[in-house]
Amino acid sequence: MNDWANKDRKYIWHPFTQMKDWVEADPTIIVEGKGDTLTDLDGKTYLDGSSSIWVNLHGHRKKRIDRALIAQINKLSHSTLLGLSNLPAIQLAEKLVQIAPPGLTKVFYSDNGSTAVEVALKMAFGFWKHRGQPGKKKFIAFSSAYHGDTIGSVSLGGINLFHSFYQPLLFDTIKVPAPYCYRCPIHLSYPSCQMACVDEVEKTISAHHHEVAGLVIEPLVQAAAGMITAPKGYLKKIRALCTRYNILMIADEVAVGFGRTGKMFACEQEAVSPDLMALSKGITGGYLPLAATLTTQAIYDVFLGDFSEFKTFFHGHSYTGNPLGCAAAIANLEIFEKEAVLKKLKPKISLLKKELRRIARWKYVGEVRQAGMMVGIELVADKKNKTPFPITRRIGHQVCEEAKKNGVLLRPLGNVIVLMPPLSISLPHLRRLIGVVEEATKKITQNL
Repeated sequence: MNDWANKDRKYIWHPFTQMKDWVEADPTIIVEGKGDTLTDLDGKTYLDGSSSIWVNLHGHRKKRIDRALIAQINKLSHSTLLGLSNLPAIQLAEKLVQIAPPGLTKVFYSDNGSTAVEVALKMAFGFWKHRGQPGKKKFIAFSSAYHGDTIGSVSLGGINLFHSFYQPLLFDTIKVPAPYCYRCPIHLSYPSCQMACVDEVEKTISAHHHEVAGLVIEPLVQAAAGMITAPKGYLKKIRALCTRYNILMIADEVAVGFGRTGKMFACEQEAVSPDLMALSKGITGGYLPLAATLTTQAIYDVFLGDFSEFKTFFHGHSYTGNPLGCAAAIANLEIFEKEAVLKKLKPKISLLKKELRRIARWKYVGEVRQAGMMVGIELVADKKNKTPFPITRRIGHQVCEEAKKNGVLLRPLGNVIVLMPPLSISLPHLRRLIGVVEEATKKITQNL
């Protein structure tokens, strides 16, 4: 065992990791990245099949972002946004508003997806309070939701494995069923159900809208829940309900934004404009922590007033609007424009769709879900009855460990194998990614 592995065990507490298992295993220590590959301390190279947990868009060591960061370091690495401003923060805000869904005109910076959602919650709460409706202070969220790990975002969450432990710390939210067609919470079948799950959401909204500040939704895909995809038209119906019942729609685009579904933002797939939109993960192309919460002029305006009215939005972070993060994000958006990233995704999305049809026929594959470059392969013990494997068997983990032996890095969500490679992945590498996942799945399930 090398000295770096021993030091890792001695000093680091890893996220979402049972450390008892970790200290008994041989850790993979990444030392270098190039394009859509990563190299470990022993010199072994891997395909980055999860985009380093969904953040890397254009590959590692992307020259345009590298140059932008070096140039910015030579000018200014950090200056507070409290009482001051900086050029990269201004330039990025302008670019985000230009590409965002219509109506989103103001940008508030923070550090990560959780804080972007927290900002949206506070803005929504403050909006109604300043409008003279302080009773509108609750939030509607979906079953199986994941919005981050801060207390506010966990309060919105619906994944028991992650969230139930913290229940005594959380504030109450109103939960509605998510559109999980494979395991429909209201026991119907799509499309004959005619999206009856929307009716269930409306019943809840109708009963509680007078006390609801906002509805929080992951547009198109509940990513952390297992890449659960909503049926076409669902998002647009939810937008209509929010408008009809006068509650704010908060779109958590942290995982699905920046090209992941084939459009810059998932909301664009159904021409939806939310009232608030949380962004992070891919915003800097996978280089630095940065987040943004976009909102409307109407929400911004209610916080305006004389100092003595204390309408100030009392929220902020030390690294809000960090010039390095903003410089990386500007370069990230320039790559989308100059390299026609979204246009180049089309053959990759088509290849995935074609290859996944074959995988969907396997005995232990219950469902394959795809939204653009986001894929979830749900493994089941009994395909006919949709019986899941016991979570303690760690089937998804076993498949990903087998894939790692063959040079592909993945991280499962329970029994769901997640494919979410960099948008820049080449077609040969994409075929290799699918092939390794196929072989790993077959090997782990062949003796079940």
